[in-house]
Amino acid sequence: MKEEPQNARNSFGDIAPHLAEITDKVLFRDVWENSALSPRDRSLVTITSLISLYRVNELPFHLKKALENGITREEIIATITHLAFYAGWPPAMTALTITRKVFEEV
Repeated sequence: MKEEPQNARNSFGDIAPHLAEITDKVLFRDVWENSALSPRDRSLVTITSLISLYRVNELPFHLKKALENGITREEIIATITHLAFYAGWPPAMTALTITRKVFEEV
C-alpha cells in the first residue's frame, strides 16, 4: 500500500491539525489517487482552476506537480494563453510571472 501523504501535516499541522489531516487523507490520498483521472489530467485541471480563479498562492506548488506528472512547459504556456481569453488577461499575466519563476527553479 502506498504511504499516506504527510505534506499538509508537516506544513501546517501544528496550527490546524484537523485541517491538515483531512487535507492529507481526503484531498491528497482519496481525491488525487482516484483512478478516474490520471495524475497528468488532474494536474491540468488543477492548474487551470487555480489560474482561472486567481489562486496564486497554490499555483507554484501545482505547477511543479504538473511538470512531475508529465505536463510539458509548452503545454503549461499554451494553457495560460488559452485561459487569457476565458479567465481574463490579468490572471493569465500573473500566471506567466509565477510560471517563469517555477521554470527557473526546476
